[in-house]
Amino acid sequence: MPKRGYHHGNLRQALVEAALSLIEEKGPTGFTLSEAAKQAGVTPAAVYRHFSGREDLIAEAARQGYEIFADVMKYAYDSGQPSALAAFEATGRAYLAFARKYPGHYIAMFESGISVNHSPELAAVSARARGVLEQAATDLSQHIPPEKRPPPQMFSSHIWALSHGVVELFARNSPGTRAPFPPEDLLETGIGVYLRGLGLIPPDE
Repeated sequence: MPKRGYHHGNLRQALVEAALSLIEEKGPTGFTLSEAAKQAGVTPAAVYRHFSGREDLIAEAARQGYEIFADVMKYAYDSGQPSALAAFEATGRAYLAFARKYPGHYIAMFESGISVNHSPELAAVSARARGVLEQAATDLSQHIPPEKRPPPQMFSSHIWALSHGVVELFARNSPGTRAPFPPEDLLETGIGVYLRGLGLIPPDE
């Protein structure tokens, strides 16, 4: 079977797709550039025409993941309008949905050790994704008196951390972890407790 690398249309993207598959199968440190090249159908030397090394390849997978993630979060935010509460809760659910649908991207983004400052492009798109959640937090908390209002970055970081924890512990089949409740319910009730503490939703009767 002839090598595809020099003849098909987009070798760079083929290598990213190969890396995503290997990341899902072996983890971000469990494969070599040679394996990615073999899966893409090219020689290892061809990889270096596009990436300086494995970290650079994984960073591109992460950048593409953040592009998808930002779009998913924005869609969720928009779908909840004009209700600030519905928009905010939708972004939390979108986090879970993204992690399930794009596990290779998710791992490259959050579990590979690649800094979001690896490149200006990666930094910019990760900021865009965070910005959606910060906007949702701003919308929801604007009626809190300023002296009691948490900064939107803090507010959104709390929810991001809660969402990430639910994904890591209960939504990705981690060995030895099993919750008695669905991850969606854990996240929704956790967000509810947080928002009640801020007085943003009424207490349960």
